[in-house]
Amino acid sequence: MKKLGFVLFPALSLGVGALAGYLTSTGLETVYPALEKSALTPPGWVFPIVWTVLYLLMGLGTALVVRKGGPGTGRSVFFWAAQLGLNFAWSLLFFNSANYLGALVCLAALWLMILAMTISFAAKSRLAAWLQVPYLAWVGFAGYLNAAVWLLNR
Repeated sequence: MKKLGFVLFPALSLGVGALAGYLTSTGLETVYPALEKSALTPPGWVFPIVWTVLYLLMGLGTALVVRKGGPGTGRSVFFWAAQLGLNFAWSLLFFNSANYLGALVCLAALWLMILAMTISFAAKSRLAAWLQVPYLAWVGFAGYLNAAVWLLNR
């Protein structure tokens, strides 16, 4: 499992992202372009590239932690799974339900869960924790973008 994790955890992370993308494609293609957005919103092509890298980093970080093993590994994997669930839920809230405030609250919970995951990872592998820093930063920026959509489209 320790070596398999370097395939399994990134693949699961990417799979959840791909499923969210598939389930939200209609809202992403029809509703999102019509929304008022922040002037700092990146072009659409940036998002799939960034998210692919972030899913790979979260999966690799989890694999590093699992490879190390020992006490606290289960907690780290729990935080990884919980943040992945919140990540998935955010996509549905934002793109399918157009619940921008609910999505913002979900995003805040997601950021806290990523922070918990990062702290948990740091106890096992400093590299695994550092690999999550871009994710924390991106979700913080996504919070700003989400808040702008909520405020501009009420």
